[in-house]
Order: sequence, then C-alpha cells, then structure tokens
Amino acid sequence: MGVYEGQARISKLVRDLDARWHHMRLIWDDAAAHSVEERCIQPILEDARNALAAMDHMKQILTQLKRDCS
Repeated sequence: MGVYEGQARISKLVRDLDARWHHMRLIWDDAAAHSVEERCIQPILEDARNALAAMDHMKQILTQLKRDCS
C-alpha cells in the first residue's frame, strides 16, 4: 500500500470513528463515556490526524523527488 492509498484509508477510518463516537455520545453521556473519550478516542484521533499530516509531507517529498529525478 502506497502513501496515497494509506492516507485515504486512514482518512476514512478517522471519519468513521469520529461519526460512530459522535452517535454513541448521543446515547451514552456519563463519567465513563467522558473517560473513554479522553483516554482512548481523542488520543487515537489525534495520532491519526498527525499521521495524515506526516503522510501529506511525505507526498510532497515524493512529488519533488519524482520531479527532480525525471
């Protein structure tokens, strides 16, 4: 799997997780839900968004390399 495919897959998974968690929070709103969100959901989403930003940077580097080596 290349950078482009990986980035698209991670983007979709992040959107899915975010949407499902939002739906879950509509029916589950107590201290445990807040704890799960803080300890699990938010770190996962933050790490995924950081990975997507890094992949954007990698795509820019790969594009420049292809341009320079052609």
